[in-house]
Amino acid sequence: MALLLEHEFKPLPADKQIETLPFLEAVAHLPPFFDCLGTPIVYSPVKADLTGNIKKIRAVYDSNPAKFKTLQNILEVEKELHGSAWPKTGATLALMWLKRGLKFILVLLQSISDGERDEEHPNLIRVNAMKAYEIALKKYHGWMLQKLFTGSVYALPYKSDLLKALEKGKEVKEEESIEKIHQFLMRVTPILDAIYEMYMKMNAELSYKA
Repeated sequence: MALLLEHEFKPLPADKQIETLPFLEAVAHLPPFFDCLGTPIVYSPVKADLTGNIKKIRAVYDSNPAKFKTLQNILEVEKELHGSAWPKTGATLALMWLKRGLKFILVLLQSISDGERDEEHPNLIRVNAMKAYEIALKKYHGWMLQKLFTGSVYALPYKSDLLKALEKGKEVKEEESIEKIHQFLMRVTPILDAIYEMYMKMNAELSYKA
């Protein structure tokens, strides 16, 4: 799984303090995932949003690497710095949306890895994509965006084509690709769960619609 495993995420430490730089360097290679889904009118903006949020967080980190060594540091410092405007500002807001985009990727891949499918059309990934959208993004989108996404699932690639795209065009047996997806999920899911947990504990989660 060339696209997913080329740049490893560091294991989640026992204290769940995620180092900012290694996280950003690993996640910076994931936006091209959305190119593998086709339908540019829907997924190009999602890809651009993911890329833009990574850049915003990186800019904050680069301004003071020692102060912003971990993602927890970013939220804590910005909470004090921005006062009542927080968390709807700065890298805190960027990471909030970034984690949602990552959640979409992970739920979609987990659903495929688990073998969830439309039995009448087993090579389609509509079921997987709709599950990922429902869990990760739908409640944060307005009516128009929801309609746009729902319509887009009919233009998604076949599962076999998605797996080939993730292998960067290389022909690999489906079982091998699924095993690589499983490896990726084992590495990244605990990290994403820790970020969500951090937002809940710090009361930094927002539910407004885009």
